[in-house]
Amino acid sequence: MLFAAISEHEAALARVSRLLHDDVSQVLSAVGLQLDAMRMDFRELAPGVNDRTAEIQRMLEQAIEQLRDISNELNPSIVERAGLHFALERLIGKMGKSFNGTLRLQIDPAAHVPTPLAKAFYKIAECGLENAMARPGCSLIEVQLKRSRGDFVLEIADNSTVDRSESNSRSLTRLLMDYYAAKNHVALSVNSTPGKGDLLRASHPVAESAVEG
Repeated sequence: MLFAAISEHEAALARVSRLLHDDVSQVLSAVGLQLDAMRMDFRELAPGVNDRTAEIQRMLEQAIEQLRDISNELNPSIVERAGLHFALERLIGKMGKSFNGTLRLQIDPAAHVPTPLAKAFYKIAECGLENAMARPGCSLIEVQLKRSRGDFVLEIADNSTVDRSESNSRSLTRLLMDYYAAKNHVALSVNSTPGKGDLLRASHPVAESAVEG
Protein backbone atom coordinates (compact mmCIF):
# COMPACT_ATOMS: atom_id res chain seq x y z
CA MET A 1 0.00 0.00 0.00
CA LEU A 2 2.87 2.36 0.83
CA PHE A 3 4.58 1.87 -2.52
CA ALA A 4 1.27 2.12 -4.37
CA ALA A 5 0.69 5.45 -2.65
CA ILE A 6 4.21 6.58 -3.58
CA SER A 7 3.61 5.63 -7.23
CA GLU A 8 0.35 7.56 -7.25
CA HIS A 9 2.06 10.53 -5.62
CA GLU A 10 4.84 10.49 -8.24
CA ALA A 11 2.27 10.34 -11.04
CA ALA A 12 0.50 13.39 -9.58
CA LEU A 13 3.81 15.27 -9.34
CA ALA A 14 4.55 14.35 -12.95
CA ARG A 15 1.23 15.86 -14.04
CA VAL A 16 1.95 19.08 -12.16
CA SER A 17 5.44 19.15 -13.65
CA ARG A 18 4.10 18.82 -17.18
CA LEU A 19 1.56 21.57 -16.50
CA LEU A 20 4.27 23.96 -15.30
CA HIS A 21 6.72 23.07 -18.05
CA ASP A 22 4.40 22.75 -21.04
CA ASP A 23 1.55 25.13 -20.27
CA VAL A 24 2.46 27.84 -17.77
CA SER A 25 5.98 28.39 -19.14
CA GLN A 26 4.65 28.64 -22.70
CA VAL A 27 2.05 31.20 -21.66
CA LEU A 28 4.74 33.34 -20.01
CA SER A 29 6.92 33.03 -23.10
CA ALA A 30 3.98 34.18 -25.24
CA VAL A 31 3.48 37.17 -22.93
CA GLY A 32 7.12 38.09 -23.47
CA LEU A 33 6.65 38.00 -27.24
CA GLN A 34 3.56 40.19 -27.00
CA LEU A 35 5.49 42.68 -24.87
CA ASP A 36 8.20 42.83 -27.50
CA ALA A 37 5.61 43.47 -30.20
CA MET A 38 4.03 46.20 -28.07
CA ARG A 39 7.42 47.81 -27.54
CA MET A 40 7.97 48.02 -31.30
CA ASP A 41 4.48 49.48 -31.88
CA PHE A 42 4.73 52.21 -29.23
CA ARG A 43 8.43 53.02 -28.93
CA GLU A 44 8.01 56.25 -30.93
CA LEU A 45 4.90 57.37 -29.04
CA ALA A 46 6.23 56.44 -25.59
CA PRO A 47 10.01 56.94 -25.29
CA GLY A 48 10.21 55.09 -21.97
CA VAL A 49 8.51 51.93 -23.20
CA ASN A 50 11.78 50.25 -24.20
CA ASP A 51 13.21 50.27 -20.68
CA ARG A 52 9.93 49.27 -19.05
CA THR A 53 9.27 46.33 -21.37
CA ALA A 54 12.89 45.17 -21.07
CA GLU A 55 12.53 45.16 -17.27
CA ILE A 56 9.28 43.16 -17.45
CA GLN A 57 10.84 40.68 -19.89
CA ARG A 58 13.75 40.09 -17.51
CA MET A 59 11.26 39.33 -14.74
CA LEU A 60 9.39 36.93 -17.04
CA GLU A 61 12.63 35.15 -17.95
CA GLN A 62 13.45 34.70 -14.26
CA ALA A 63 9.96 33.32 -13.59
CA ILE A 64 10.24 30.89 -16.52
CA GLU A 65 13.64 29.67 -15.31
CA GLN A 66 12.29 29.14 -11.79
CA LEU A 67 9.31 27.21 -13.16
CA ARG A 68 11.64 24.96 -15.13
CA ASP A 69 13.71 24.29 -12.01
CA ILE A 70 10.58 23.44 -10.01
CA SER A 71 9.32 21.23 -12.85
CA ASN A 72 12.58 19.27 -12.92
CA GLU A 73 12.55 18.83 -9.14
CA LEU A 74 8.98 17.54 -9.16
CA ASN A 75 9.45 15.06 -11.96
CA PRO A 76 12.38 12.67 -12.56
CA SER A 77 11.42 12.69 -16.26
CA ILE A 78 14.47 14.92 -16.56
CA VAL A 79 16.15 11.55 -17.15
CA GLU A 80 13.91 11.01 -20.18
CA ARG A 81 14.42 14.52 -21.53
CA ALA A 82 18.14 15.00 -20.93
CA GLY A 83 19.62 11.59 -20.06
CA LEU A 84 21.02 10.07 -16.88
CA HIS A 85 24.40 11.82 -17.12
CA PHE A 86 22.87 15.31 -17.06
CA ALA A 87 20.26 14.30 -14.47
CA LEU A 88 22.94 13.04 -12.06
CA GLU A 89 25.03 16.18 -12.55
CA ARG A 90 22.00 18.30 -11.74
CA LEU A 91 21.12 16.13 -8.72
CA ILE A 92 24.66 16.47 -7.34
CA GLY A 93 24.53 20.24 -7.82
CA LYS A 94 21.17 20.53 -6.08
CA MET A 95 22.01 18.29 -3.11
CA GLY A 96 25.45 19.80 -2.74
CA LYS A 97 23.85 23.10 -1.75
CA SER A 98 22.59 21.55 1.50
CA PHE A 99 25.65 19.39 2.23
CA ASN A 100 28.56 20.77 4.24
CA GLY A 101 31.00 18.20 2.91
CA THR A 102 32.31 17.28 -0.54
CA LEU A 103 30.22 15.66 -3.26
CA ARG A 104 32.00 14.11 -6.24
CA LEU A 105 30.57 12.61 -9.42
CA GLN A 106 32.44 10.42 -11.89
CA ILE A 107 30.70 9.24 -15.06
CA ASP A 108 32.00 6.75 -17.61
CA PRO A 109 31.13 8.22 -21.05
CA ALA A 110 30.54 4.66 -22.29
CA ALA A 111 27.75 4.09 -19.75
CA HIS A 112 24.76 4.82 -21.98
CA VAL A 113 22.04 3.47 -19.70
CA PRO A 114 18.64 2.82 -21.35
CA THR A 115 15.83 5.06 -20.10
CA PRO A 116 13.83 2.55 -17.96
CA LEU A 117 16.97 1.49 -16.09
CA ALA A 118 18.28 5.07 -16.01
CA LYS A 119 15.16 6.22 -14.17
CA ALA A 120 15.64 3.46 -11.57
CA PHE A 121 19.33 4.37 -11.13
CA TYR A 122 18.37 8.02 -10.69
CA LYS A 123 15.83 7.24 -7.95
CA ILE A 124 18.32 4.93 -6.21
CA ALA A 125 20.99 7.64 -6.41
CA GLU A 126 18.61 10.21 -4.96
CA CYS A 127 17.71 7.97 -2.00
CA GLY A 128 21.31 6.85 -1.54
CA LEU A 129 22.55 10.43 -1.36
CA GLU A 130 19.87 11.35 1.17
CA ASN A 131 20.89 8.37 3.30
CA ALA A 132 24.58 9.20 3.15
CA MET A 133 24.09 12.89 3.91
CA ALA A 134 22.02 12.04 7.00
CA ARG A 135 24.62 9.67 8.47
CA PRO A 136 26.90 10.93 11.28
CA GLY A 137 30.41 11.96 10.39
CA CYS A 138 29.78 12.07 6.65
CA SER A 139 31.98 14.68 4.97
CA LEU A 140 32.69 13.01 1.61
CA ILE A 141 30.36 11.29 -0.85
CA GLU A 142 31.54 9.90 -4.17
CA VAL A 143 29.08 8.84 -6.88
CA GLN A 144 30.24 6.77 -9.82
CA LEU A 145 28.35 5.57 -12.90
CA LYS A 146 30.24 3.09 -15.06
CA ARG A 147 30.28 -0.09 -17.11
CA SER A 148 32.05 -2.95 -15.40
CA ARG A 149 32.29 -6.60 -16.50
CA GLY A 150 29.19 -6.49 -18.62
CA ASP A 151 27.12 -4.53 -16.10
CA PHE A 152 25.91 -0.99 -15.75
CA VAL A 153 26.99 0.00 -12.23
CA LEU A 154 26.03 2.85 -9.93
CA GLU A 155 28.12 3.22 -6.78
CA ILE A 156 27.78 5.68 -3.90
CA ALA A 157 30.61 5.66 -1.37
CA ASP A 158 30.76 7.78 1.78
CA ASN A 159 33.04 8.16 4.77
CA SER A 160 30.30 8.20 7.41
CA THR A 161 30.61 6.66 10.84
CA VAL A 162 29.27 3.12 10.75
CA ASP A 163 26.98 2.23 13.64
CA ARG A 164 26.56 -1.54 13.91
CA SER A 165 23.39 -1.04 15.96
CA GLU A 166 21.77 0.39 12.82
CA SER A 167 22.84 -2.44 10.54
CA ASN A 168 19.55 -4.32 10.91
CA SER A 169 17.30 -1.28 10.68
CA ARG A 170 15.87 -0.06 7.39
CA SER A 171 15.01 3.57 6.81
CA LEU A 172 12.27 4.67 4.43
CA THR A 173 14.88 5.69 1.87
CA ARG A 174 16.44 2.20 2.06
CA LEU A 175 13.02 0.61 1.59
CA LEU A 176 12.45 2.85 -1.42
CA MET A 177 15.81 1.84 -2.90
CA ASP A 178 14.90 -1.82 -2.44
CA TYR A 179 11.55 -1.14 -4.11
CA TYR A 180 13.03 0.59 -7.17
CA ALA A 181 15.72 -2.09 -7.44
CA ALA A 182 13.28 -5.01 -7.25
CA LYS A 183 10.86 -3.36 -9.67
CA ASN A 184 13.60 -2.97 -12.29
CA HIS A 185 15.59 -6.18 -11.61
CA VAL A 186 18.56 -4.25 -10.26
CA ALA A 187 21.02 -6.00 -7.94
CA LEU A 188 21.44 -3.76 -4.90
CA SER A 189 23.84 -4.07 -1.98
CA VAL A 190 25.06 -1.83 0.83
CA ASN A 191 28.30 -2.76 2.56
CA SER A 192 29.47 -1.02 5.73
CA THR A 193 33.11 -0.97 6.80
CA PRO A 194 34.06 0.50 10.21
CA GLY A 195 36.46 3.37 9.71
CA LYS A 196 35.69 3.64 5.99
CA GLY A 197 31.94 4.18 5.71
CA ASP A 198 29.28 2.77 3.40
CA LEU A 199 29.38 1.57 -0.19
CA LEU A 200 26.09 1.29 -2.07
CA ARG A 201 26.24 -0.66 -5.33
CA ALA A 202 23.44 -1.02 -7.89
CA SER A 203 24.06 -3.08 -11.03
CA HIS A 204 22.22 -4.48 -14.03
CA PRO A 205 23.53 -6.53 -16.99
CA VAL A 206 24.19 -4.43 -20.10
CA ALA A 207 22.78 -7.09 -22.44
CA GLU A 208 19.50 -7.36 -20.56
CA SER A 209 19.26 -3.55 -20.39
CA ALA A 210 19.62 -3.35 -24.17
CA VAL A 211 16.77 -5.84 -24.64
CA GLU A 212 14.53 -3.97 -22.17
CA GLY A 213 15.38 -0.59 -23.68
